[in-house]
Amino acid sequence: MKRILLFTLTAITLLTGCGNTSKHSIGNPYEVLVVCDDNIWEAPAGRALLYALDTDVPCLPQSERSFRISRVTKSHFKGSSKAFRNIIFVDINGDRYTQSSFKFTRDVFAKPQVYMGIQSPSMEDFEKFVTENSQVIVDFLTRVEMERQINILEESYNEKAFNIVKEMFGCELKIPVYLNGNMKGKDFVWLSDFNDPKAEIQSFMVYSYPYTSADNFSRENYIHMRDSVIKMNIRAKRMDQYIKTVDWSVVITEGSYRDRYIQVARGLWEMENDIMGGPFVSHSVVDEINNRVIVVEAFLYAPHRKKGSLMRKLEAALFTLRMPADELIEQSSHLGEIVIDGSMSDTE
Repeated sequence: MKRILLFTLTAITLLTGCGNTSKHSIGNPYEVLVVCDDNIWEAPAGRALLYALDTDVPCLPQSERSFRISRVTKSHFKGSSKAFRNIIFVDINGDRYTQSSFKFTRDVFAKPQVYMGIQSPSMEDFEKFVTENSQVIVDFLTRVEMERQINILEESYNEKAFNIVKEMFGCELKIPVYLNGNMKGKDFVWLSDFNDPKAEIQSFMVYSYPYTSADNFSRENYIHMRDSVIKMNIRAKRMDQYIKTVDWSVVITEGSYRDRYIQVARGLWEMENDIMGGPFVSHSVVDEINNRVIVVEAFLYAPHRKKGSLMRKLEAALFTLRMPADELIEQSSHLGEIVIDGSMSDTE
């Protein structure tokens, strides 16, 4: 049965990498190298893996691919190809495996690196397994890249913005260093680079409102609160211009991070009576100590460039949010290890 993973991955098995690898991995974020021979890649089994990876980044104004995919045969998997940052190794062998499985380890040939093995006894089983777990594979690889960006932000972030959020909300949030501008309102702050609006704007906003019931997390309430808060706090040059949510575009999902429930909302925004617009993603969480909902959002205006990689980079910052109660809770911010359906190879 297909298991859907969002951002919580169950710790089922721990696979150990080389440990003393010193070579730095190659490739850009969201690039994947598939190691798979021609007879598999060109068959339905290989097509299933290609179709699983060849998906769109969700909720962008234009279609953009989730991953840049490269492939080598097993005989050519050597030298620099082994240093790729994300590797999927396909192994179909009826003598070794009785059922399909997916497992991974880190830093086998380089750092940082994730080496994923998809193992199966037959081409038919492989095709079925990958098709049923396509979203799991996409979510997993996306989460790996998110974790890498989180680690970068943990080391280098905008201290001024960090202190503003800490003072206003009692929370911690680490955003990119170059976003130096801020605009404050009641229970609201807008953090941005405030570049020329005709060029590009990268932004975060943080706001809060009282928690009353689970109805706070309805789709309707989310859109209402977002539009109300933005209209009150972010003003355009003309009174009849304001940012609003494109209702039909909003997709609400549930996730968790640091053992905390997150309502994840993605969609598009547009400027009323103007041509500006772009994508956004937000996390809404409950602050139990202060009985309120905290919303952190990244949104982007970048009409002259692709937005997928940049939005994912901004989204990673949302996962650095630490609530007032978090220091009281044992937690881990690292990606768990996983084996889908609990099936392991018969032999190592």
